Amino acid sequence: MTTQTPAPRNEAPRRRTLPRGDDLSRPQQLMVFTLSMTLFGISNILLEVIPDVTLGPVDVSVSYFVFVPLAMVVLFNPFWAALGAPLGEIVFTDLLMGDFSGLAELEGWIQMFLALYIAGSLVRNPRNRVQLAAAAVVVVVIDKFLSAMVDLSKVWIGVEDAEYVEGLPESVLLLESVGFGVDIVMSGILMGVLPALWLIPRLHRKIEPLMGMEPREPGRPIQGSAPRNAAFVALAVLLSLVSFAFAFLEAYDLNPGAWEPDFLDRFGDGFLLVGVGAAVLVLVAATVWYRTTRREASDS
Repeated sequence: MTTQTPAPRNEAPRRRTLPRGDDLSRPQQLMVFTLSMTLFGISNILLEVIPDVTLGPVDVSVSYFVFVPLAMVVLFNPFWAALGAPLGEIVFTDLLMGDFSGLAELEGWIQMFLALYIAGSLVRNPRNRVQLAAAAVVVVVIDKFLSAMVDLSKVWIGVEDAEYVEGLPESVLLLESVGFGVDIVMSGILMGVLPALWLIPRLHRKIEPLMGMEPREPGRPIQGSAPRNAAFVALAVLLSLVSFAFAFLEAYDLNPGAWEPDFLDRFGDGFLLVGVGAAVLVLVAATVWYRTTRREASDS
């Protein structure tokens, strides 16, 4: 009597080994947060050595290098990258340089977080030039629009004096509109769209595996992206109003936690190296800790 051996079953498909978005471990989340924070902090320190340019009452300088945090929110989890980037400016540019406004700093942090989070969630294909260009402009539009609304509200309520152009009674709105357009051109296009179109496609599918993550691909859901529903819109509006409240703290000279020794004025631009060194030290420490954690997890 012969026995028949059962036919071997088809092997189950191999599970992917690289996590995506919400699948990120705590060390990976912290690494994305830290990388975004330190790189944006260093980029803002570099801006300190670039002289401001003004044409009459209009500032035509670059506000920030948009392509730096944009690359983070496009290539990695947009939530954790957007959460860390504006903190880099607060810690390495404001706090360490002795120009920290206390709780009023939360105004800029909330506004930039919303701008980066929404922009990073819009890009489904990091190699699509139209999506990248739109995202770079969206960052500046959201951030500067909210900032302009704060400035106009302060003038309207009467907590700040308006800057007028002689002969133009409506010049407050005019100046804000001109400044808004200049920011889109200088920060959104020159320091956003143009470098992002060159940099991000070259980093895509190369830097993510180094972090143990899957790259973002078209057709796949963007894990960690902003929900596209009314609840998120309501939350974004609420956070915008909260940022307005923090802005008015400074207008009323209520700056709990403010620390303004102005080290740059006392020690010169050379003191900027302190901020750069601190950012590099934080990044190196986070990288060493992340690699150690990954090695221990793979051995176990």
